[in-house]
Amino acid sequence: MEILKNINSPLDIKKLDNNDLIKLAEETREFIIKNVDITGGHLAPSLGVVELTIALHKVFNAPDDKIVWDVGHQAYAHKIFTGRRDVFHTNRQFKGISGFIKPSESEFDSFGVGHASTSISAGYGFVEASFLKGNKNHVISVIGDGSITGGMAFEGLNNAGASQKKFLVILNDNEMSISKNVGALSKYLASLLSDPTFNKLKNEIWNFTGKYKLGRPIRKGLSRIEKSVKTLLTPGVLFEKLGFNYIGPINGHDLNALIKVLENIKNDVFGPVFLHVITEKGKGFKPAEQDEKGTYHGVAPGILNNGSSENKVAKLKYQDVFGKVLCRLAEQNEKIVAITAAMKVGTGLSEFGDKYPERLFDVGIAEEHAVTFAAALSMEGFKPVVAIYSTFLQRSIDQIIHDCALQKLNVVFAMDRAGLVGEDGPTHHGVFDMSYLRYIPGLIMMSPRNEREMLDMLYTSVVSDGIFAVRYPRGTSVGESIDVEPRIIDIGKGEKLKTGSNIAFLSIGNITNSVMEASKILEKNNISCSVYDMKFIKPVDVDMVKEAYKDHDCIITVEENTVIGGFGSAILEVLNRENIFDAKLKMIGIEDEFVEHGSMEELFELLNLNPEGIAKSAETFFINK
Repeated sequence: MEILKNINSPLDIKKLDNNDLIKLAEETREFIIKNVDITGGHLAPSLGVVELTIALHKVFNAPDDKIVWDVGHQAYAHKIFTGRRDVFHTNRQFKGISGFIKPSESEFDSFGVGHASTSISAGYGFVEASFLKGNKNHVISVIGDGSITGGMAFEGLNNAGASQKKFLVILNDNEMSISKNVGALSKYLASLLSDPTFNKLKNEIWNFTGKYKLGRPIRKGLSRIEKSVKTLLTPGVLFEKLGFNYIGPINGHDLNALIKVLENIKNDVFGPVFLHVITEKGKGFKPAEQDEKGTYHGVAPGILNNGSSENKVAKLKYQDVFGKVLCRLAEQNEKIVAITAAMKVGTGLSEFGDKYPERLFDVGIAEEHAVTFAAALSMEGFKPVVAIYSTFLQRSIDQIIHDCALQKLNVVFAMDRAGLVGEDGPTHHGVFDMSYLRYIPGLIMMSPRNEREMLDMLYTSVVSDGIFAVRYPRGTSVGESIDVEPRIIDIGKGEKLKTGSNIAFLSIGNITNSVMEASKILEKNNISCSVYDMKFIKPVDVDMVKEAYKDHDCIITVEENTVIGGFGSAILEVLNRENIFDAKLKMIGIEDEFVEHGSMEELFELLNLNPEGIAKSAETFFINK
């Protein structure tokens, strides 16, 4: 690490010659792999863009020049080069640095990212801000080939291209989904199209022909020739049509080529530029290079010892429970189809895809499209199950309301990662879904406390009419068997798990298990507790709420969601509708704040949502009520 140890800012990269830059790339990969082996994190995406990151900081002058990363999965090398090398071992750790781009963490992090397809819109905002302020800084947005599938990316391209202001968008193509070949011809063409002599000659001919009557047909002819050549030799016509000067594809691991092209674009190519760079996801770590399932996109600690990041435990993860249950249900009902937004592995749909490939639709990172696409399938008699993380479904509120609910369609939303998710932090915590779905007319929302309930809830959703949302957490389940016949559960009916007289706990979902443990702690202090698994966020079991009020000294609601507009708010609304105004009620959940990153255990303790924290909050309220 003799070169990397001396890199404290991008200025240090500018001093290095080509041989040292190549050595820096090797050392950086080694450094990332060793640290991710300890902390876990997004390994493969960051390994793929090491040379691109070096080239960007070699050519441009951050933070004056704005480098806008998309998602942040790709930005580990950027963090290391911008003063965070010595704290990188705290990446994604409680009170450590974020696993994503975070402007409050560094002036080199120009725009906060955690959700995909935002970098072009943000970058163009910086372009116009620079223009209005009279600055001459450069703006570069780096977007992955997955994120480019998002509709927002094309909205940004359309707007920025029409402006014709200088703006560089770099497509990090690590799946070769746009172009499969990076040959000598493509490399030569990329160099040619960015070459200052070529562009100067093109501009001089253009200006010269504009002075004469025959200039217009000559210009048209030149444009046709250039476009024809680009059509034959490059895949960039789409981006040209959007107003960008397309350059590429080029090898994203060839530092010489990258630096040359970026310098040419910086100094001699004007207007919006779309640079297409081919990289190898996971480069430098053989298991990640050969991985076709996406296992090494995000990994747990221990990759070097095991050669794999998979968590080998007896209990299934909730995402796997979902996948297995859906396969069983699809075997019985050929109308069931599954939809994912580029997260087949993450949502547990791999087995479904293997068994029913024609019934699994991966729409790319396009959650809004996924929902409207599902709506049309429903109108044709199919039963679409849309599997999307809670935090990403936020992007589809209008489609859920307008395209599904308003038309009274039959759609199931399987909401993975509902609640806290740990080290990925505030951009990925699924702690708003109860609030953003509960107000939608006709929508039925429920959450299981174990695998058996999940089986029954999914079964009920696919055999019933209406819009259903089933929210379930990240991580391992509790160990209940799903090798049983599914049951239809009564819509809007909860279950009393424990009987007491002092406190009535009303909870929902996986956190009910912690509430049960909290009730045992309270019993030791002579506080008698009832525990109700309400099962449904909407509709709420009104009779159970009235019983809790009538038979107990106080009611305490517990949820893994923001308390604003969440499950506790729903209980308050029930009491209000029933003209019960003297109920003593406390809501336990996530307060009006964004929750930082850290392990699940650390975050539950921080928020007093572990059994001990719940018991302490409940006892204090009961004593002081």
